Amino acid sequence: MKEKINKTDEQWREELTPEQYHILREKGTEQPFKGKYWREHRKGVYKCAACGQELFESDAKFDSSCGWPSFSYPVSEMNVESETDRSHGVIRKEVLCGNCAGHLGHVFDDGPGPTGLRYCINSESIELEPEK
Repeated sequence: MKEKINKTDEQWREELTPEQYHILREKGTEQPFKGKYWREHRKGVYKCAACGQELFESDAKFDSSCGWPSFSYPVSEMNVESETDRSHGVIRKEVLCGNCAGHLGHVFDDGPGPTGLRYCINSESIELEPEK
């Protein structure tokens, strides 16, 4: 099993933009309908913006009309982790990068088949590597 990335806050601040740092390390969120990938339709693989771990393929992306990029399933269950998020007075399932523990967004059980899941992901937490 691969060793997880463990960096100091100072190291993350040097490597990430302020917006990426806020979302990935401070568990922030971007405004709905403003992220660079919510209406993206190119084929490719979405990777963690902090560490480059492959997270989602474009084939799993769908338009949920929620304002954030949405995916039905990750590249691999090992590439993402989840934990209970009790912030904002609601209980949700937070999605984290399995490699660097960066906050990606949340997963809900109101998505389409085949999984019935909707991984609602912040654009700032991912980078698209377009298909060649």
